[in-house]
Amino acid sequence: MTSPVPHPGLADSAFLAAVRGEPVPHTPVWFMRQAGRSLPEYRKLREGIAMLDACMRPDTVVEITLQPVRRYGVDAAIFFSDIVLPLKAVGVDLDIVPGVGPVVARPVRTLEDVAAIPDLTPEHVDFVTESVRTLTGELGATPLIGFAGAPFTVASYLVEGGPSKEQALTKSLMFSQPEVWAALMDKIAQISAAYLQVQVAAGASAVQLFDSWAGSLTPTDYREHVMPWSQRVLASVTDVPRIHFGVGTSNLLGLMGDAGADVVGVDWRTPLSDGILRAGGRAVQGNLDPTLVFAPTELMTARADEIIAAGRAAPGHVFNLGHGVLPATDPDQLARLTDHVHAYPLD
Repeated sequence: MTSPVPHPGLADSAFLAAVRGEPVPHTPVWFMRQAGRSLPEYRKLREGIAMLDACMRPDTVVEITLQPVRRYGVDAAIFFSDIVLPLKAVGVDLDIVPGVGPVVARPVRTLEDVAAIPDLTPEHVDFVTESVRTLTGELGATPLIGFAGAPFTVASYLVEGGPSKEQALTKSLMFSQPEVWAALMDKIAQISAAYLQVQVAAGASAVQLFDSWAGSLTPTDYREHVMPWSQRVLASVTDVPRIHFGVGTSNLLGLMGDAGADVVGVDWRTPLSDGILRAGGRAVQGNLDPTLVFAPTELMTARADEIIAAGRAAPGHVFNLGHGVLPATDPDQLARLTDHVHAYPLD
């Protein structure tokens, strides 16, 4: 199957210009989790549909992905999916439990457990190809960002059996069973890389690799036990810009950039000016505290101004929250924020 021809309007995309370090007509903005629980139209559409089921229905995926683009006029769409979806697609027994997150029925402990997980092929996720192709046609000049979970974060769900703040079981496996750890990271790197490649082949204009739990690591442990596999995933996609994001990763930003990112995502805990220095001459993305959308509009926009001003020191800056949109967020406040960022003078 041939790759779709990119829409000619993408050449004028502020988002794509920023991630490539080129001049922009305005500071581009999109929001992590912009398609989701904060939107009443999303909640209505998802009634009676389980999360992973919704991710495997192309008509639902397309509609949910488009909803925030229509409402806010953001500069990029983010593909509606979940980082554990590729595992579900290859047959791992897991589910997303409301109020908990991904729960794995049989956590990984041994080499045999790893070997039981199949590699991902495009046929496992043909619904993704259909969804992305339809989306790129609907979005036209608005870029679509594809995404995948980074090997460490996906491994943590497989080893812990669900979400964990401490990553105790994951780190124990990493330190005490290096052969099992390497095999598991090899497996997930293949799955994440193949998942990104499917999205890019279908027309995604950029990708983001989420390493949500990497902030639990020291730089030494990240460099030795995690970075090689993140490098492998990012290296598998070379024809579109690559964003790398983690939570609580202030001490890892340079390494996350060195793993192969064109853009380093900075969470809200790190001043953007510091993040720019640590990103090593790369474009940056971020980083308004997600809770500031609950503050008075004047305070929210004042903080946004500080971030936009700081972003001028980077080769390119994409405005975003420092993590995902919170479920209780007022969509009208995000619309005000988007309009404000777009109107901020560049000179």
